Amino acid sequence: MKFLFINGVNLNMTGEREKSVYGSDTLEEINAEITNYFKDDVCEFFQSNIEGEICAAVQRADAEKYDGVIINAGAYSHYSIAIRDAISSVKTPVIEVHMSNIFARDEFRRTSVISAVCKGVVCGFGKKSYILAAESFKL
Repeated sequence: MKFLFINGVNLNMTGEREKSVYGSDTLEEINAEITNYFKDDVCEFFQSNIEGEICAAVQRADAEKYDGVIINAGAYSHYSIAIRDAISSVKTPVIEVHMSNIFARDEFRRTSVISAVCKGVVCGFGKKSYILAAESFKL
């Protein structure tokens, strides 16, 4: 299978910020672990703090025929109608991921505007949330 993992705003700081929430592994280390886990699959990674670039990555996934997109849009999950519209405009299935349990955090984090247009949501399993989401495409 061919997967695109998209990470949004501030996820480039993973391993440095809020280690009690996101862990101490860097995004590069998490990506390496995902690649190692899915040895027989193609895993590509994209990270941006820029909303429009994330939208373009979602649209590229459709054009380049990925089997699935795993997206952690970070804070954009809670208010980006642009990313929501990008997801709803493509045929490639998208799964929303959060490393933390967003329902056990601040009230404003409990609502995601992108969830309704995603195939599913995985949250609260730390870096393993990415692997669980990608595994779901194989069911």
